[in-house]
Parts: sequence; C-alpha cells; structure tokens
Amino acid sequence: MILVLDAGNTNIVLGVYDGSKLISVCRLSTDSKRTADEYGIQVMELFLHEKLDTSDIKGVIISSVVPNIMYSLEHMIMIYFGIVPIIVGPGVKTGINVKYDNPREVGADRIVNAVAAHEMYNRSLIIIDFGTATTFCAVTAKGDYLGGVICPGIKISADALVEKAAKLPRVEITKPQKVICKNTVASMQSGIVYGYIGQVDYIVGKMKKEMMDLGEDEPFVIATGGLAKLINEESKSIDTIDSILTLTGLKIIYDKNKE
Repeated sequence: MILVLDAGNTNIVLGVYDGSKLISVCRLSTDSKRTADEYGIQVMELFLHEKLDTSDIKGVIISSVVPNIMYSLEHMIMIYFGIVPIIVGPGVKTGINVKYDNPREVGADRIVNAVAAHEMYNRSLIIIDFGTATTFCAVTAKGDYLGGVICPGIKISADALVEKAAKLPRVEITKPQKVICKNTVASMQSGIVYGYIGQVDYIVGKMKKEMMDLGEDEPFVIATGGLAKLINEESKSIDTIDSILTLTGLKIIYDKNKE
C-alpha cells in the first residue's frame, strides 16, 4: 500500500492506495507548530480508525505548499513508517514540461493536478483548484504547463469582507435563490457566491481564448477542491469535477519515481 499526502494551507489530505485503488481518505488541519510526534500520533489514530496497518505501507509521497511543516511531516514519516518519503519538487519525474519563467515558483499542488489531468485526459486542459487560494492552470495537449492564475479563495474573500466592514456579520457560504436579496446576510451570500461564479467564468473564457490562439483545441475544464460543487451549480465553464484529482496525481508521480 502507498500513502500519499497533500499538505495545503488549511488541511493535510492523506490517501491510502492499495494497488491502483484509493481505499481511504482522511484530513488533518495544517499547523506549523505541530511536531513530528504530534502529527505521528494523529496519523496513527486515523489508521486505527480506518482499520489500516502502518506496516502495510511500502511507500510515501508528499506534496506541500507549506514549507514550515515539511520538517515535521518528513520526520513523522521516517519515525512512524520507517520510510524516506518522495517529496514533489525539483528533480522529481512528472512528465510535465513547466513553461513558467521560474519553474521552482509553481506550487507542488498545481503540478500534481496537472500530472493527473494530463494522464487521464491527454488533451488541452484548464484545471481549477478551489482551495485556500483558487488556482487556474493551463496545460497543453502534449503536456506543457503554460502557467495560470491565482486568486483569493472564496473563504478568504468572505473573511476579508467581514474583517474590513464593521457592520457586516460572518455568513455561511451558501447560494441564495436569487441574486437580488432583501436582507444583509443573503445579500452578502449573493455577492460572495455569484460574484465568484462570474469571476470563474470570465477567467476561464479568457484562458480558453489565449490557449486557442496558440493553436490548442478548446480546453476541457476540470474543477477540484472543497467548493467546486457549489460553484459548478451555476458556472457555465466547468466540464467535470474530480474531488481526488490531487491524490491521483500523487499516486501517478509516485509510480514514476518509485525506483
């Protein structure tokens, strides 16, 4: 069995693969103050809850956009699993040709998503990841990572609105039935959700045009991340949702580098 870890700004997602089958998915909150032992105890409890045996894990791969937790995560894996993990970064085989001005600047999660999507669809792609930040990535049919867009995530946008406007309350991120609303809470929800949907559709439209101007076919749009389903309910630009896209990419990269 293989353990894959995707460390984001808000959560660390753990997936366990038995062969090509994903048999377990768990989440921990990301905390740079936790030690290797604290993470280890949490992971052991998750394995116990999922009825998994750590001795069955034969390989581990980690992607992270949070440098401050990498020491603890790497040492947790070495201490509790007895394995030196593969870390997604420079020198790791991905099969993706990164066309960024400085390829080292591209977040590991964006590369991992691109690997999974390219492997599965083998066509022109736009990948949207609704995380703490929302990222849009452009990948050509032959696997060139062209670059993309980084926006404040929908929760960050909502939090900023509350923090900077003294009379506005904190609201649940949910879609009201109408855009024109008759109370403050619903009006905020309308602006947050429908405004974000408009942003997504506009950015995707511009990205499609730029990619097609380069000779690509119209890109297929894949969304992942916690709020992908909410945005997809009204968005006109998302073709499919894949909630485990990053875990899939990590497994593919592990297989390319396990030697």
